[in-house]
Amino acid sequence: MLPHCSFLLLLCAVQLPSPSSALPFEQKGFWDFALDSMDAEMTMEMMRDPEEGSADDLFPHEIPTCPFGCQCHLRVVQCSDLGFTEVPTNIPRDTKFLDLQNNRITEIKENDFKGLTNLYGLSLRNNLISKVHPRAFVPLKHMQKLYFSKNLLTTIPKNLPASLVEIRIHENRIRKVPAGAFAGLNNMNCIEMGANPIQNSGFEPGAFKGLKLNFLRISEAKLTGVPKDLPQSLHELHLDHNQIQAVELEDLSRYKNLYRLGLGFNHIRNIENGSLSYLTMLRELHLDNNRLTRVPQGLPDMKYLQVNLMCATNFDFHLVLILTVLSSTVPPLPLRLF
Repeated sequence: MLPHCSFLLLLCAVQLPSPSSALPFEQKGFWDFALDSMDAEMTMEMMRDPEEGSADDLFPHEIPTCPFGCQCHLRVVQCSDLGFTEVPTNIPRDTKFLDLQNNRITEIKENDFKGLTNLYGLSLRNNLISKVHPRAFVPLKHMQKLYFSKNLLTTIPKNLPASLVEIRIHENRIRKVPAGAFAGLNNMNCIEMGANPIQNSGFEPGAFKGLKLNFLRISEAKLTGVPKDLPQSLHELHLDHNQIQAVELEDLSRYKNLYRLGLGFNHIRNIENGSLSYLTMLRELHLDNNRLTRVPQGLPDMKYLQVNLMCATNFDFHLVLILTVLSSTVPPLPLRLF
């Protein structure tokens, strides 16, 4: 068994993003998500009285509505933790953020979001949703954020809005991503789909065709290798907590924009020489908790690179090694050296 060690390699030591990015995704509160998503202009717009400055409309034509038990304020509708078994009615039409997380909703019907054309963010996290009508999201022409994690989905919902920028569908029961599953989503920037029981064979050719993603996480799945034909635009790729056994020469050759790569907590014994040399933009590489015995050869030429390696043994021993070098060439170092 290999010695228990923590190996941190910095080329020309520099402050880098926290390694916590390789940890399993944790959803924060919906209100925090809403605040993060709002720029200053949107915040002022949401706070502005729509009747302000109107002498002709001293009284509103419609009585404001709010679903029973929910809280409606500044175009944010919070209906979480109320035991709903279906999407409530009387949601204000000017709603920007709708929080339905932590309920017992089982199905999304065709007209559940009818008229909510201004909706920007929707959280359906932690429900019991297994069915989504193929036209349920058609009215949501401006939605950019969709949180669908911790449900019972077996497929990617159909006809997602073309405006969508971010979707989080981790912790579902998705086993297959068919060709064209994300067709037409030219604005998509982030997909979080970890903790689904998906294997490499579950990704059909063309599953990610046309996407220009920056961020993709498929952690805690059943992958035995690096998936093929992921978007070339990726800046971050997280494949931690899988069953990947090796990294072959061509696995990463198309991802020249990759900045952060997470391969920790896998079964990797071998990284083929030169596999990492294509990643000229790489700044953070997580290989902790694998079965490697040597630092991989062919680390790309660069000034700043953080490599995290951990190997488990019977000894609770932690070592941090910082190397400052002038040459960008790093020879392979046996882990037993430390």
